[in-house]
Amino acid sequence: MNKPVEIQAVTTSATLTAAEAAVEMLRLHGVETIFGLCGDTSLPFYDALARLPHGMRHVLVRDERHAAYMADGYARVSGKVGVCEGPSGGGATYILPGVVEANESSVPLLAITSDISVSSRGRYTLTELDQGALMRPLTKWNTVLDRAEDLPRAFRAAFNAMTTGRPGAAHIGLPFDVQKGTVAASDVWADPSLGTYPARRVAPDGFYVELAAKLLRGAKRPLFICGGGVVIAGAESELMELATKLGAPIATTISGQGSIDEGHALALGVVGSNGGTPETRAIVDQADLVIFVGCRAGSVTTERWQHPVPGEVQVVHIDVDPQVIGTNYRVDVPLAGDAKLALAALNEELERIAAPRSGGWPAGAVDDAKRDKFTRFAALAVSDEIPVKPERIVADLARALDPDAIVVADPGTPCPYLSAYFPVRGTGRRLFSNRAHGALGYALAASVGAHFGRPGVKCVAVMGDGSFGMAVGELETVVRHKLPITFIVISNAVYGWIKAGQKTGYDQRYFSVDFSATDHAKVAEAYGVRSWRVTEPSDLAGALKAAVAHGGPTLVDIVTQPLHEARAPVSEWVA
Repeated sequence: MNKPVEIQAVTTSATLTAAEAAVEMLRLHGVETIFGLCGDTSLPFYDALARLPHGMRHVLVRDERHAAYMADGYARVSGKVGVCEGPSGGGATYILPGVVEANESSVPLLAITSDISVSSRGRYTLTELDQGALMRPLTKWNTVLDRAEDLPRAFRAAFNAMTTGRPGAAHIGLPFDVQKGTVAASDVWADPSLGTYPARRVAPDGFYVELAAKLLRGAKRPLFICGGGVVIAGAESELMELATKLGAPIATTISGQGSIDEGHALALGVVGSNGGTPETRAIVDQADLVIFVGCRAGSVTTERWQHPVPGEVQVVHIDVDPQVIGTNYRVDVPLAGDAKLALAALNEELERIAAPRSGGWPAGAVDDAKRDKFTRFAALAVSDEIPVKPERIVADLARALDPDAIVVADPGTPCPYLSAYFPVRGTGRRLFSNRAHGALGYALAASVGAHFGRPGVKCVAVMGDGSFGMAVGELETVVRHKLPITFIVISNAVYGWIKAGQKTGYDQRYFSVDFSATDHAKVAEAYGVRSWRVTEPSDLAGALKAAVAHGGPTLVDIVTQPLHEARAPVSEWVA
């Protein structure tokens, strides 16, 4: 039974400055870590952080974009709101990529940007821009304050929006003069339960639960396709109970990895155009009922709405956002609600009706699909060919890591290979990538946030050399904080995803995708990172083992077969 909420409040003085109130509102909501970068308009906020005994950690970063990516990674693994901050003008524009990625990935992230004074608006003031208009389409909730007294209500509304319903990002703009205004201490209070997510769960309509249970009982070959909503809701045990009752395989999107231990007999693996394989697609096409859980059934998951085949399969769709349901597939039963509560309700209803199931999947169907998939993978994973094949990197990395390790995959080469073949052992957030917008340069910073969010486990970031070039400055942040993160660079001097697309879709007309090779190990060593450069496959396992075991930051630079020459699990290239 949940404990009653204990509202937290400030009682030390009659008034505070708005900057002090902002710090207190973060503390009262249970914030422990803030990622950010200083600026002129942020001086009152920084002074409040310096003076007040709030107990929060501030991580100074080298770029506002990476502050947001760190907050994103922190939120994904900790279950808490991620907080990032930056100054006006360029700081507000630089922070945008991380804000929109978090929002579209249903990650609760609060971006605080300082701003020019309200009294300076419209006077060609340096760094002036309309932050409210800038952030509006990128966030779930957004405001730029005009008055100091509105600050506590704004923070309460932001935390409420971020952690209830579909989680998402919020933005609060703090003008310079507003930060110096006065706030009544009696209004500085918070509900700390809104600092974690999901904060207030919503159950599905019982009428639709009954309908869905009848469909599940009548299906011959039911299949779950799970998105990130299962992990966000902490619904793994309810999912496993229901799948076991039905004998139904569980497939996942990339964001849904961790919904099930991938070593389980019912775990099919990732499906879709990025990380899916012909074997997993065949299982999707054999299903007569698909249960989408916390999954938008988007273009990647369904290979542009071809698998499952529309009109040839019944659909039950579970999602906390009612607007998602029915957008891409005709739905036989909509279940709008929290994934954990919806799956629990289905389990209870199936127990109540206790009707026998008809049919079932052919014996060994999932095992055969996985065996065929990994047989092809294993043949390449032991190859001694030069340059090193991506399959070998995945296999050797899996052997080097404990099951509870966190792996962050950048888009490009790491994402399809890790999502298809890296064994996620256990449930919860153990492997993730930025799947909403797929911007390069995410993994290095997100792994920093993940480390602060779950410091007791090993964090590894896998990135291409294009991504490394966009994020390398944050190695200084890593070294300054002595973070024991291992960075792996897939080094082939090309924007590989685009070159592979030019090969398969544009008759190999390669244009403006190749760049100069770099010794990333030497670059990292210049920052103070213990590094290895691997060109021979036989040296890979030893380098990875040593890097993972080292007590400080490490980097392994691996000269790797480029995507356009490899056999990546990306359906459009295979076709």
